[in-house]
Amino acid sequence: MLTVFGYISMQWIWLALVVVFALFELGSYNLTTIWLAIAALVMVFLSLLLESLSLPAQALIFIAISAILLVFTRPLAIKKFKMGKTKTNVDDLVGKFVLLDRAIGEFEKGEAKIGGQIWSVVSDDGLEVARGSRCEILRVEGVKLVVRPAESAGVENA
Repeated sequence: MLTVFGYISMQWIWLALVVVFALFELGSYNLTTIWLAIAALVMVFLSLLLESLSLPAQALIFIAISAILLVFTRPLAIKKFKMGKTKTNVDDLVGKFVLLDRAIGEFEKGEAKIGGQIWSVVSDDGLEVARGSRCEILRVEGVKLVVRPAESAGVENA
């Protein structure tokens, strides 16, 4: 049985690493250290089965298992749990139509009310758009709606 410092068997060290990596994952939830915890758990059993393995050999096997798990399973897990960009209610505004409460000037922002909120509005092509024009929301940039007049979007003005 391989021991460290003469009295601690490697199974206990791998088990301690499982706990440490799992606790780090609970604190971050970024799906990185969980794969290290799984690799360390595999090493608990491998160190029991292959007691004659040296510490460097066990470390290399741990690194290989961790790398394989990170490369092949992490992307699948991220896709499954839909981690990354969070969609917000603002994203639902794209494609809707608004009536301008204030005209868009060449160097001035217009205004429109949507969902009970007043938004600053700029035209996509930088041209002037008259007050009361019906416009399609193309995108949201910070606190501004970027729009184009409905007639250029292929829809008649209301």
